[in-house]
Amino acid sequence: MALIIAEAGVNHNGDEKLAFKLIDAAHKAGADIVKFQTFNAKSLVTDTAKQAEYQISNTKKVESQLTMLSRLELSHDAHQRLIHYCNKLGIQFLSTAFDSESLHFLVNTLQLKTLKIASGEITNAPFILEHARTGCDLILSTGMSTLTEIESALGVIAFGLTTPNDATPSIEAFTAAYMSAEGQEALKEKVTLLHCTTEYPAPFNEINLKAMDTLASVFSLPVGYSDHSQGITIPIAATARGACIIEKHFTLDNKMSGPDHKASLEPDELTAMVTAIRTVEVAMGTGVKTPQASEYKNISVARKSLVAVKAIQKGDSFSADNLTIKRPGTGASPYQYWQRLGTKADKDYAIGEVIFD
Repeated sequence: MALIIAEAGVNHNGDEKLAFKLIDAAHKAGADIVKFQTFNAKSLVTDTAKQAEYQISNTKKVESQLTMLSRLELSHDAHQRLIHYCNKLGIQFLSTAFDSESLHFLVNTLQLKTLKIASGEITNAPFILEHARTGCDLILSTGMSTLTEIESALGVIAFGLTTPNDATPSIEAFTAAYMSAEGQEALKEKVTLLHCTTEYPAPFNEINLKAMDTLASVFSLPVGYSDHSQGITIPIAATARGACIIEKHFTLDNKMSGPDHKASLEPDELTAMVTAIRTVEVAMGTGVKTPQASEYKNISVARKSLVAVKAIQKGDSFSADNLTIKRPGTGASPYQYWQRLGTKADKDYAIGEVIFD
């Protein structure tokens, strides 16, 4: 079954009470994990960093990233209350760190065993290495990335997983770690890739779900899908295509002010998505083509048998004139049609009577 991550992100708008309500909604919807974002805005962006176009469009406000993100921070104390609440409800807490202090807090204080590396960090080799050095399971999102960039990031992770903490990082060392049998084994044990289109909302014609197949083929790693499209169609399709993780933004109200609300599901939609994904998973079956249990009772009703189209006397020869094929399928198989032609009837048959073996 796919692991379903309900991405609360910053849709709490910096309000802890809203964060608790988001946890409730994720739990009620049946998600496996509710995920937030952990950061110190001043450590994340410069004073002059500009908003993305989608952030301006979705917030209807032009301001610096620093100003916008400062409103969306949650304190470390709030995080501890949130994870405690998740544990109480029985839904897993996850958060993406965007700076070193936040990463260390998630690992050392909250003691998370799984970490999500955001698409925007794919070229941030020092930060990726910090993640790898934790020894946690890693989910690496690949939005905006080329295969070469993904391979480079995996090289950093392989290096971090297989070398002592005092080993000297270098591009050559990353490559060697990636190419080594030990590095490949460590990646298979620890890393899941997420295909992603980093736009909010992502245009349907740029989703490129077939790239999931490419990632799986090239890197031989588990592949999931992080969705930024509108609606629930694409995550369902990704599940049918074999995604082992589905991540989807959700909100309490997509009309709220904030950068990610517009591309997020509301609670009822999140519930519908989870239900649909679980239905698709059941429908995928085993892959073995054989009649299913519910089909057996319909075989005799839907299939056909040899039938006398005219009255046939015992000893008469079966022919194209007196044999036909009709339902039900309780008698001789139509495959016997040709071998019956010219043979003698062993009994009388009335018009419409099924012929048995």
